[in-house]
Amino acid sequence: MMSGGSLGLVELYVNFFITLFALLDPIGNVPIFAAATRTQSESARRWLVVYISAFAALFLSFFFFTGLALLQFFGISMDAFRIAGGILLFLLGLDMTRGDFLAMFEETESLTEDTVDAHGAPIRGRDRAKKTFEKFVVPFAIPLLIGPGAISTVIIQAGEAQKYGITGMAVGLGAIVTTSLAVLLTFLFTGHISKMLGRVGMVVVIRVLGLILCALSVQIIISAISTVTHDIIVPAAAHPYSGS
Repeated sequence: MMSGGSLGLVELYVNFFITLFALLDPIGNVPIFAAATRTQSESARRWLVVYISAFAALFLSFFFFTGLALLQFFGISMDAFRIAGGILLFLLGLDMTRGDFLAMFEETESLTEDTVDAHGAPIRGRDRAKKTFEKFVVPFAIPLLIGPGAISTVIIQAGEAQKYGITGMAVGLGAIVTTSLAVLLTFLFTGHISKMLGRVGMVVVIRVLGLILCALSVQIIISAISTVTHDIIVPAAAHPYSGS
């Protein structure tokens, strides 16, 4: 039988993992990732998945251990951080709905593994993935995958983990790593989705998701403004469906 402390650590891990996985929502982001990597080779896509998952683990771990200290150092409130993230999401949503979003990530050259660079050296999948990852950091990795909600959750859970000392921090870190591995496994299946939908299907999915993303970003901004203005905005508008 587990003691109260052990039971608390298990509860911390389960709650942290489930909440973080839901906020990162890798399953919901699969269509966007599949569309953005449609022209990538299988090798490049796999390396890109590894880079994104590793980035998620490192980025979230950084905020897990620093907490609010970094934001406090720059004099930034969490609500201001949410508003900034909402604006970035809105701009991304606009690109997805009215622009050729897929062209932002597509390669113009051949995707064969023996493509060469300016010096005649072959461009491998890993090198291509590094180049694509530079475009993926913003806006895909941040704030689409790792948004203000995920960061604030990590900071809150860090406070809970500190109650259990070093063991609690290790358990919290384990939850972050496990979530990042779940992201990796989820995105590894994007190749099948890309082939199934094709370019036309991807365009339709991207435009619909872009519209939803615009609405979501506006809701994030409204909720944050409602908090900092002490509910001058009607609560029902800031937090819809909360009473249902």
